[in-house]
Amino acid sequence: MSNLAGQIALVTGASKGIGAATAVALAQAGAHVVLTARDAKRLETVEEAIFAAGGSSTIAPVDLGDGDGIARLANALTERWGALDVLVHCAAVLPELTSVRDIDQAQFSKTLTVNVLATQVLIARFDALLRASKDPRFVHLTTSVATTPRAYWGAYAASKAAAENLVASYAEEARNTSKVRVAIVDPGATRTNMRAKAYPGEDPASVKPPEAVAAAIVALLGEQFASPHRLRVNLS
Repeated sequence: MSNLAGQIALVTGASKGIGAATAVALAQAGAHVVLTARDAKRLETVEEAIFAAGGSSTIAPVDLGDGDGIARLANALTERWGALDVLVHCAAVLPELTSVRDIDQAQFSKTLTVNVLATQVLIARFDALLRASKDPRFVHLTTSVATTPRAYWGAYAASKAAAENLVASYAEEARNTSKVRVAIVDPGATRTNMRAKAYPGEDPASVKPPEAVAAAIVALLGEQFASPHRLRVNLS
């Protein structure tokens, strides 16, 4: 396992699924993990698991749809630590799966706000903190439908394609002007609430657990990968 002792890591969507598993894995690798999501109770549960395993963390409930909330979080991290070594962006919204012609505009607007606009705001607010680190890494979770269109996935796919393009563009901008390295990770089929919502008839045991993706992310963070780096986690 990677040795992240003494490093500060921020995980979005840390209250459940891949985000929660990644937060626990980062703490097990020695990082102090800042857990952020909307649900404070769920964050507390994740923090308790981290503490029980001997790790350290801080919870910071934030709605990523609130740009001012992201700014306040960045300011708080700046005041307390002055630098951010790892940012793992797991948070995302899955709208109702429907044909493009039937997309609900309110749902689509929320999806774009969380999946696209919040991604840009995270980059804008945390870039300076990342640049203050000796080895800054930004990990963004994507999906196969961002690059391979699929019927009825249009709203989600469009939002993730836009977010992925933003992150890839940021990687190109940062590559020659900073030490920030960017990885775009497609977790593949994983046992999460989002997956269950999309595939209600699927046996959860037929796909890998979030911990498998978390382990792959932590392992990647220990490598000197070139930026931008793309990884698909293909595990049974």
